[in-house]
Amino acid sequence: MRYIIVGAGAVGGALGGRLAEVGHEVVLVARGAQYTALRDDGLRLTTPEGTRTHRLPVVDGPAALRLGEGDVLVLAVKTQDAAEALDTWSAVPVEGGGTAGERLPLICAQNGVEGERLALRRFHRVYGCCVYLPATFVEPGRVLAAGAPLTGILHLGRYPSGADDTVRAVAADWAKAKLEAPVVPDVMRWKYAKLLSNLANAIEAATGVIDGPEGRALFDRASEEGRAVLAAAGIEAAGAAEQAAARGDRIRFDPFDGSARGGGSSWQSLTRGTGTIEADYLNGEIALLGRLHGVPTPVNDVLRRTADAFARERRAAGSMTVAELVALVDAEA
Repeated sequence: MRYIIVGAGAVGGALGGRLAEVGHEVVLVARGAQYTALRDDGLRLTTPEGTRTHRLPVVDGPAALRLGEGDVLVLAVKTQDAAEALDTWSAVPVEGGGTAGERLPLICAQNGVEGERLALRRFHRVYGCCVYLPATFVEPGRVLAAGAPLTGILHLGRYPSGADDTVRAVAADWAKAKLEAPVVPDVMRWKYAKLLSNLANAIEAATGVIDGPEGRALFDRASEEGRAVLAAAGIEAAGAAEQAAARGDRIRFDPFDGSARGGGSSWQSLTRGTGTIEADYLNGEIALLGRLHGVPTPVNDVLRRTADAFARERRAAGSMTVAELVALVDAEA
């Protein structure tokens, strides 16, 4: 199989680089400065084993590619960019007839649970991927993946449920590349569990890495709302004990170079000044479900609005104190 990584940022770059290291054919899809850097200088992937430069095919869209039956599309853009990417790639012709949306599998390697919904409108074969992979976009062309001894653990399954030969073949490929990929019949249980943990992203983006009791208490309040909303909606998420058993000590997130721990995906969006952030599909998912099922979500409403304002106004990541953010939440609650 050939892997077309649509969105060669932190997660996409780590996936693509690791797959290339073990001999899989990979094409990276990127835009702007990232496309230029990958095209001219290759992908520089730093892991605990060192830095390797991968000279991989890179395109800024489908015009330069001919898609075939053996291709697998991996959607690794942020959810706020998913609709545009899905519109673009679903309509691409495939050798032998039909379009990518009709014939090719698409894996949603994203936070949140909206990507799969968006994809299934356009693709017949959609697979969920619960991304548990610590990676950082350092600068155009350079990605750091700090996970050890595994680079990532990525639960896979067909969307909305089930498994098939395609996803099992993908999992076997990924497992050879330090990317453990358990195939599960209920992948969205894992993605909803990850959604609950990602409710911290907005806090981290606004106030910095959560390392004190005030920040943890605020995250607990957001999580409590999230669990109440999922219960009201009849949605089951994988439990903490189940997640711990699946991951065990197979992956550590501590920086291997002695540097301070950086922030996650939302924090990185702010540091890069992208002007967008995924809070609408994390805290905003909880707010949406709360309104549908009559559960108040004031904490997640404030966190979503605050993160959106940070991105829109291009405010510096971590420039608000936890006390200031708590005060905003308390005023709403």
